[in-house]
Amino acid sequence: MENKKTKQETKSKKKIKKHPSALDELGTQVEKFATKTAESIKKVIDRTVTSRNTVLSIRISEESERKLKMLVDAGLFKSRSESAAFLIEEGIKNQDPLFTKISSQLHKIDKIQKELKTIISKEMEHVESPEKKETKKR
Repeated sequence: MENKKTKQETKSKKKIKKHPSALDELGTQVEKFATKTAESIKKVIDRTVTSRNTVLSIRISEESERKLKMLVDAGLFKSRSESAAFLIEEGIKNQDPLFTKISSQLHKIDKIQKELKTIISKEMEHVESPEKKETKKR
C-alpha cells in the first residue's frame, strides 16, 4: 500500500515538473526581466563612466552618502563617486525642460548685454568727440 502511495507521489511530482504553474512562469519572467534591466543599467553606467572627464568636489548629506554607498554595495558601481556621477547625469536628463527654459533665458540675457555694450560704445564715442575737437583746435 505504501509502495502505491510512493509511486503516486512520484507521478504527481513528475506532473508538476512537466507543467510549471503560472506562479513559476511569472517568477521566471520576473527573473529574466530583472536580469535584462540590470544589464541595461550596467551598459548605461559604463557609457556614463567613460564619458566623464571633470573632477568635482561636493558636500552631501549623510542620507545621500548612505544611498550612494547602497548602490556600491549592490554592485552597480565601483565607488560612491561613480554612483553620484550617474545620479547627477540622470537628474540632468530628467530636468531637460528646465534646462531648455534656462538656456532660452540666458540667450536673451546675452542678447541684451550685447545691445547694452553697443549703446555704451556709441555713447562713449559721442562723449569723446567734443574732447577731441577741443584738442584739435589747440
